[in-house]
Amino acid sequence: MPFGPSDSPLSRLRRSLVEVMATGTPDSQARFGQSVKGLLTEKVNTCGTDVIALTKQVLKGSRSSELLGQAARNMVLQEDAILHSEDSLRKMAIITTHLQYQQEAIQKKYYGCGLVIPECLENCWILDLGSGSGRDCYALSQLVGETGHVTGIDMTESQVEVAKKYIEYHMEKYGFQTPNVTFLHGYIEKLEEIGIKDESYDIVISNCVINLVPDKQAVLQEVYRVLKHGGELYFSDVYASLELPEEIRTHKILWGECLGGALYWKDLAVLAQKIGFCPPRLVTANLITVQNKELERVIGDCRFVSATFRLFKLPKTGPAERCQVIYNGGITGHEKELIFDANFTFKEGEIIEVDKETAAILKNSRFAKDFLIRPIGETLPTCSGCSALESKGIITDPFMLAGQSDSMKSRCSPDVAGGCCGITYS
Repeated sequence: MPFGPSDSPLSRLRRSLVEVMATGTPDSQARFGQSVKGLLTEKVNTCGTDVIALTKQVLKGSRSSELLGQAARNMVLQEDAILHSEDSLRKMAIITTHLQYQQEAIQKKYYGCGLVIPECLENCWILDLGSGSGRDCYALSQLVGETGHVTGIDMTESQVEVAKKYIEYHMEKYGFQTPNVTFLHGYIEKLEEIGIKDESYDIVISNCVINLVPDKQAVLQEVYRVLKHGGELYFSDVYASLELPEEIRTHKILWGECLGGALYWKDLAVLAQKIGFCPPRLVTANLITVQNKELERVIGDCRFVSATFRLFKLPKTGPAERCQVIYNGGITGHEKELIFDANFTFKEGEIIEVDKETAAILKNSRFAKDFLIRPIGETLPTCSGCSALESKGIITDPFMLAGQSDSMKSRCSPDVAGGCCGITYS
């Protein structure tokens, strides 16, 4: 374990983690929160930028089946992305905030299979489908700022109540005069029933929830309705390598583990086109492994992957064309480069050729102000270090992407700690 001597601050923090997860008593949880806050405060005061590494070390060291499991894994990824370029004080506020309320959320179980915090969020209105205990909502509320807004929707009333408890806390922590977060109890395929208006949100997010809804077309149709033109659905979910047979779709354990309701990955593009979205943009993908003999028999040749996609709703304009673009580095936290998806990484000042669909997205979305876009052949401003990059084929298959990644880490479902829903089977 990377915690040093047994009497070190990190060792004391680890012991607090064990006590919290073993007993779950309010007293132990309070002491844990104070230990984390004190340790991170001390570290920020002495070595500001090391707080990210410290947080990752603390959480990774606690990522076992007996402790945090999937919740900790997602916390590590989430904090790393959110805090990449923030100053120390903002880092401190976000980390301590998450750790203090996450203790209760863990007891309620954290469900998720990816990272659902996109870029360029200032002043945006964001809708979280299946918001659970509100962790993603509160992270986003700080990033959109006081003039932005985040709405979380969940079908489980107890989760909504947990999330609501922390509205005033975060408002005070972030220095906002009024809350910029709302939590609603409802169904994600019936957004109109809970008052979500047409074209009212810039971004919709979802983390491993759409697979649990039988009528996925209804969900995507509602998302399309509530998104503004130029808006996007940025979501992680589980996908299957083939059309699932009845035996898998109706298997209670596989459904609960987010596998039985997985969409055949090619059907996402079909639904997107039918509804009016641009073709799906693949962002990340990780294979899911099942290490349970009985469930392996049921699954057979089918494979599963957790993948993050982005779907854009663009205004109806004329035909798009291939373009050359230069990223100006204006997005907070992504000043040097913007990893847009699995196919395009835009480095500040570099010229890159993009296909017509990518060009249309960059022109008509919230990213437009951050790119210089010109037709191919037109002279672009020269700059130090910029270079013309070759166009390339677009990767759309999440299984191909997961297989190509050298750093790919298998996600585990039944019989392995940290499955989609954090359930272990023996």
